[in-house]
Amino acid sequence: MIQFNEISLKLGQTDLFHELSFVLHAQEKIGLIGQNGAGKSTLFNLIRGDIEADSGEIHIPKNLSLSWVRQETPALACSALDYVLDGDAIYRQQEQELIQIEQTEDMDALGRVHEWMIQTDFYSKPSKAAKLLTGLGFSDAEQQKSVAEFSGGWRMRLNLAQALISDSDVLLLDEPTNHLDLEAVLWLESWLKSYLGIYIVISHDREFLDQTVKVILHLEDKIVRRYSGNYSRFESLLAMQRAEQQAAFEKQQREKAHIQSFVDRFKAQATKARQAQSRIKALERMAEISPFHDRAAFQFQFQSMDIPGRANLLQLIDADLGYGDQVILHQVQLAIAAGERIGLLGPNGAGKSTLIKALAGDDLPISGVRQASPHLKLGYFSQHQMDILHDDQSPAWHLRELAPAIAEPALRRFLGQFHFQNERVFEKITYFSGGEKARLALALMVWQKPNLLLMDEPTNHLDMEMREALIIALQDYEGAVVLISHDRHLLRTCVDDLYLVYEGIVKPFPGSIDDYPAWWKAEQDVKAQRQKPPKFKKAKEAAISQTDYAKVCQKLEADLSVKHGHLAHLEARLSEPALYEPQQKEALHLLLDEQARYKAEVQVLEEQLLQAMLSLET
Repeated sequence: MIQFNEISLKLGQTDLFHELSFVLHAQEKIGLIGQNGAGKSTLFNLIRGDIEADSGEIHIPKNLSLSWVRQETPALACSALDYVLDGDAIYRQQEQELIQIEQTEDMDALGRVHEWMIQTDFYSKPSKAAKLLTGLGFSDAEQQKSVAEFSGGWRMRLNLAQALISDSDVLLLDEPTNHLDLEAVLWLESWLKSYLGIYIVISHDREFLDQTVKVILHLEDKIVRRYSGNYSRFESLLAMQRAEQQAAFEKQQREKAHIQSFVDRFKAQATKARQAQSRIKALERMAEISPFHDRAAFQFQFQSMDIPGRANLLQLIDADLGYGDQVILHQVQLAIAAGERIGLLGPNGAGKSTLIKALAGDDLPISGVRQASPHLKLGYFSQHQMDILHDDQSPAWHLRELAPAIAEPALRRFLGQFHFQNERVFEKITYFSGGEKARLALALMVWQKPNLLLMDEPTNHLDMEMREALIIALQDYEGAVVLISHDRHLLRTCVDDLYLVYEGIVKPFPGSIDDYPAWWKAEQDVKAQRQKPPKFKKAKEAAISQTDYAKVCQKLEADLSVKHGHLAHLEARLSEPALYEPQQKEALHLLLDEQARYKAEVQVLEEQLLQAMLSLET
């Protein structure tokens, strides 16, 4: 249990928290939400002990282990797999102790360390790390690449895997889905459901929160309010509370007006003076109910050039797409008509961004044709859109690059729509937040009045308010849209047609975004079956009979019996005191390695037997 008791904190001139109190209970799944600047990340810093509160007390049991995602990843030469294993401090400690004990030739200590390793699943940790990396989109070959070879987004995935591998009691995740594709988000949701400790997630992805949390902590006005349920339930409860607050305020205002009217009418009359004074005191004692002030919602609009009819704006005809001579997508046939709204689905590396770049004209087809209408006016928002902004320049400078003749009042009015106001318009964007830079990139796109929007993960740096503004703007937009996003809510509300980019092909997806997780799981199950040992694979593919499945089970049970017998024999030998004499060091090592190998083989056979028994029942 973690307990915050009347925590107050001031950063600079800003009062961030005031007598903030709440409790986190064992195994709770928590979503921490609040507007940018409310102090969500600062709350994580307090839990980690990176900063101290000005007053109050945070009680965290000393034996509680914490894990979180690092924000920086140096360009290391070690492999991705080794980097993830570095996140398991106990695993690395066991490695070091083993090396030190082997140098001392203390056989008793060596036996104790090996027993500790077996109890803590030391030998399975590399396999666990590989599974984490696979779930987050790293191929077997990529897992052996050095950390330095990966881009910033992929290094953040490595940091996430490093946080997940440790056997922690508390897991802190700050925007974990920002650098993930939809498949990795689905995998992370599944992984979190099996996590046994407390986790706290800061996220602006409402669907991810709905799938992963059962408690919402809402950080607002320097305090935390606790709500049971997921994000959708929180939204409903908050709307009810705000409606009740506004109704109570309006009722109080009517009551105060009535009392004040009495006082104004009768305070000068001697016979009513006492009653008037009584009502004045009643007004003074009345606890003030504040009206609900909804913070100014961020809103903007995409304006598009008029297009005659429903003509095709852009087409790919028999197009092979890729890089150099490497074809990633074959014979793509895609026509985008005016007003059409397309969402692209498919796992990381399948070619979604390759397709978007080809549509944008950044990469020409290796073969085939890209055909653009003379009426086409493109607006392109890539994953790295903010990288092309000039950090040493201001929002005003960026807009003037597109509209050199724009007058300052018009410039201020336009940028003001995107919450760049007063001197912020002329400040260098070096220290702007990711959300502010994303807002500027959107503003520059809006100015150009595109009739086809190509958007590759546009929500990565957007908070909940901006995501909702983007959804409303896209819903009102009359032009065409092609969208890649891991935000299912955005896809569900803003696109009409889904296309699947998978195994070198682009084709319509026969379902809704709600059908995609089941489709993807089925694909993964098929791949897993293909990777099973040959005997079981052949049996599965041949649709064997019930009798044949029974034979498979019998064979696996017999193999397991033999392996268990070998293990029992090895463990009996390992219990012999003489084996731990210094001269028996090499023999002990061989037996311990053999024991670990048999344990791994038993685990594989048990999994195969379980699958075979399930197939037999079916």
